[in-house]
Order: sequence, then structure tokens, then C-alpha cells
Amino acid sequence: MARRRTPLGDRARYWFDSTLARGASALVGWMALLCLTVVVPASAVVVWTDPDAPASLPDRLAEVWHLTGETLRLGGATGTPLRVTMSVLLALVALLYVSTLVGLITTALTERLTALRRGRSTVLEQGHVVVLGWSEQVFTVVSELVAANANQRRAAVAVLADQDKTAMEEALSTKVGAVGRTRLICRSGPTTDPAVLRLTSPATAGVVLVLPRDEPDADAEVVKTLLALRAALAGEETRPPVVAAVRDDRYRLAADLAAGPGGVVLESDTVTARLIVQAARRPGLSLVHQELLDFAGDEFYLVSEPSLAGRPFGDALLSYPTSSVVGMVRADTPLLNPSPQTPVAADDLLIVITRDDDTAWAADCDEWVEKAAMVSGPVTPARPERVLLLGWNRRAPLMLDQLRRRARPGSVVDVVADGGEATVREVSEADARHGTDLTLTLHQGDVTRPETLRRLDVHSYDSVIVLGQDPAPSHPPHDPDNRTLVTLLLLRQLEETTGRELPVVTELIDDRNRALAPIGPGADVIISGKLIGLLMAQISQNRHLAAVFEELFSADGTGIRLRPAGDYVLPGCETTFATVVAAARRRGECAIGYRIHDDASTSPGYGVRINPPKAERRRWRAEDEVVVVGKD
Repeated sequence: MARRRTPLGDRARYWFDSTLARGASALVGWMALLCLTVVVPASAVVVWTDPDAPASLPDRLAEVWHLTGETLRLGGATGTPLRVTMSVLLALVALLYVSTLVGLITTALTERLTALRRGRSTVLEQGHVVVLGWSEQVFTVVSELVAANANQRRAAVAVLADQDKTAMEEALSTKVGAVGRTRLICRSGPTTDPAVLRLTSPATAGVVLVLPRDEPDADAEVVKTLLALRAALAGEETRPPVVAAVRDDRYRLAADLAAGPGGVVLESDTVTARLIVQAARRPGLSLVHQELLDFAGDEFYLVSEPSLAGRPFGDALLSYPTSSVVGMVRADTPLLNPSPQTPVAADDLLIVITRDDDTAWAADCDEWVEKAAMVSGPVTPARPERVLLLGWNRRAPLMLDQLRRRARPGSVVDVVADGGEATVREVSEADARHGTDLTLTLHQGDVTRPETLRRLDVHSYDSVIVLGQDPAPSHPPHDPDNRTLVTLLLLRQLEETTGRELPVVTELIDDRNRALAPIGPGADVIISGKLIGLLMAQISQNRHLAAVFEELFSADGTGIRLRPAGDYVLPGCETTFATVVAAARRRGECAIGYRIHDDASTSPGYGVRINPPKAERRRWRAEDEVVVVGKD
């Protein structure tokens, strides 16, 4: 059998590759040969075209050598062979020295830039905010801190996470956007290592925030991070306040102990469950929560008003033309919506909702109250409710507990899920705890299949709650929202087919999916991680608000409610918001805003107006709602 002849070009390429494989010496040789191949002919052309070039051939060749040496920095001296050889040797030594020096400088600069890129240098700041951990909440927290620091000359936020520094900076730049005067500093490393934590200078920080990761073992890592922070601050005279969040209440005590005195630990799942149930009972309530928790609109402040000392709390409700009073803080204990007859002590701080800390100014608003427009009849009675829960996750039992706490006799909750034996067991345990006021029924089915929803009389329910699955370690973080979006699409089709609006409350994990959610005008969307991020940002700016929010979002305490406007003012009557505040005071409530029914489907506010001026006049309809702080 004849051997196939290899083409000359392939053999030459193979020989060339083989020589390069021998290492740096072969590469240097090829580079030298290539340079000589270009420089020597070019130098010859320059010499032969020079009118002043020597006439004899040896002199011209010497000139070519001299020009080649100057070009390649190889001496270029002419004369005896020994002289030429020494010239080349000195040039090679000089070239080796310069090359080595350049290499050392380049290596040192590269190592320094790499270290900076890894984020391992110490942050030298005073009064900055330290954020430990990386999750979807970090973007909400940083955005709110940037908004809160908009009027500060020097503000800094240092983020430490076990992520690539460059990737963190790019993600924050993309999702947070312009940061104004606030400087964002990213450092890379494990948050559970005290030595790494010291890179953020926590001892000089104004506050430290600890975020849970989007993983099943997130709570254990939060506790470990808090312990590492305590170790990093050992021996320091002053310690910054700490705000942390855990998902499971079983870790709450351990986190409180690790955070130390003055630390604030939030139970994210419990707070989320409460807010979802509140929004299910009164669609639109999530918009009120969003307005009060972000720094873009009106928020909570604590103010001192000596002129009200000794007067009843009810007088304070009509003492601020552009702010809404909702309670007071006495000896670090919040009193939300106290009795109107409660006297205000000289050292009490009023809890007000206002645009900024300098917009709460006192003035008498009684002149704007029109008593003839006020309603004095009974409050609209609560009735049994029917709730449909589509899907199941770790927050579902907490929601059922919230529904049970305020359920009227005859209330019904139907759960549709395909979670298997674990879900059946959890529902059975929840049913055993709920007593006789609430009837709980589990229906097995896939909520992403049209036939499952068609078997249900969806329009017979007062509210529909759509839950996503819990993130699993083997799935990307955004996977749970995929099933939720499919379920919302099917519910939206039912709305369009029947022409009837569904009161849907949806829990999403990723805020980016909010724009994709196919929801009707009467639906509410709650981003669980974003709500906790907003809460943490608010508390980081004033830790005394932690107790206020704890009471405000508690299961049985004083909370934010939406009431029919007809319970406060005569329908069709044009009157001031001060009249609504006075009518709410009669019922033992603090009115803080309203929702216009006709604008309920109009973005961005969807009809919600928080903290309107007391002198504002409008015509109130029976379908409108008043936002109050009070009890059921």
C-alpha cells in the first residue's frame, strides 16, 4: 500500500509548530530571525538610496550593519571583529537588564491591579454603611440607601460578599443606576471570616446590614456572619448598630444573641406572609406599604413637638398641615394609634409620615374640618371570607395562620397544590391548629394547567393568592417565578373570557419579573425580597423605627387598613382631607391617605395618595377608600 505524500506546506507548518513547542529559546530565535529579515533589507534600501552613502561596497555594508544595530539596539559599532562582538555583547546585556526591569515592573503592577480587582484592600471610611451578603435584596437596599443619602455630601456604601468584585460592581451599576454623591465600594471574600470582615472597617461604620442569601441554608450563614462580625469588633470601644434578616423563626433567637444589644433581626418570611394576607383582604394595600417604605415618597419620622406637651393625642392629628401623625414613642416604646385622650408627655416623640425631616411643621388645622360632611353611622361590618391559595411554599403555613387570626365564623380557605405528601401533612397540621372559624381544604392539582383552574369557581372567592415554589439548590433563583407567571397568564385569560375582575395577590421572588406579570388592574404584586430590603434600609437610617414597623406589621396589633370612604364622609360630598382625619379620630383611627377608585388601574400610583395636605378638597365617592392606621 502506497504511503500518502504529505503536502509541503503542511510539513513546513508542522516543523514550525514543533520548534515553537521547544519553549522560550525557540520563540526568541524566531523573533530575532523575523526582525533581521525585515530590518536588514530595509536598512540596505535606506543606505543604497542615500546620496551621501559611501561609494565602496565594504563601507556600504558597514553602514547597513550600523543602521541595523541602531534599529535593534544591538550596538552597531564597526571595526575589528572583537570590537563588533563586544558591542553586541554589551547591547545584549543592556537589553536583558531593561527587559527584566520592565518585566518586574509589569508583574508588580499586574499583581497590584489583580489585588485591587479582587477587592482585598481595607476600606478607610467613617460613618459608612456596610452591607454583608449578596442576594436580590442587595439591589433594593443599595438603591434606597442612595436615595436616603441624596442630600449628604460624603456618603459611602461598602458591600462585602463572596462574589467577584468586578461582577458585583457591574451588577450594581446596571440595576441601581446613577448613585449621585454616594460612593459604592465592593469587597470580595467570605462574610463569615472575621479577618475579611475587617476589610470593610465595621468599627467605624454607621450601620451594618446582614442579608440572607437565596439558598436553603441562608439563616445559618446569617448567624455565622453575625458571630464573625462580633469577633471582628472584639476590643473595639464602640460598635455600630446591626440590622439582619432571617427567614425561619427558629433562627431568630440565635440571630438576636449573635447581633448583640441594639441589634435588629427581622423575620422575612413572617413579615412577607403578613403583608400578603393584608393585601389579599384589601387589594391595593401593597401599594401603600411600598409608598411608606421607600425613600422616594413620604416615610416615617420621629419629631419632637413641645407645644403639644400635656394636650391629648387627638389634638396632634390636626396639628400638622402637611404631615400625618400616627402615634408616639414613649421611653423607646412605640404607641401606634393610641387613644385620642392619651396625653402627650414633654419627652414623647411623635411618629409622623412626611416628605422629609424638615417638612413636619405644626399649625392648627381645625378650621378646615367640616363636621356636616362627617358620617356618624356604624362601621361596615366584616363578613366571612373565601380565599383561594394557588401553590405552596414555606410561607404558606404562615399565611394560613394569619388568615385564621382574623377569620370570621364561616370563612373558607381552599388550597390547590401538587406538592405531594409533605404538602398534605403541612396542610393537615395547619387545619388542626385553625379551630372552627376557618374551614381549610386541600385540592390536589397543578396550578399551571388550565383544566385545574377551570374546575374551580374562581370568581366565587374574595381573593386569590398565587405563590411560587421555594428556590431549590439545583435550580436557578428565578425558576420559582416561572410557574407563577404561567398561573397568572391562565387567570388573566379567565378574566378576559368572563369579563369579570379577579382580586389576585401574587408573590414574586425576582423584582425583574414584575414587568412580565400578566395581571389585571385589581391585582397586587408583592416582591418578598424587595419588601424586606426596603424595611432594612428604613431601619438602617433610624433603628428606632424597628419597633414601629414590628407593631405596624404584627398579626394582631395596630396596622395599616383600607376602609370604605363612606364610613367617614358622606358619599358625593366635597370636603377637605382634614374632615376625613377628624372622622377617623372619632373612630379611634389615624387617617393617612386615600385611594381613588377611578384611578385604581392607572399607573404609577394606582389611585393611592399618602399624606395629602389637610386643606386638600375633593369629592368623595362611596367606592373610594381611606387609608388609616388602626385595629380591626
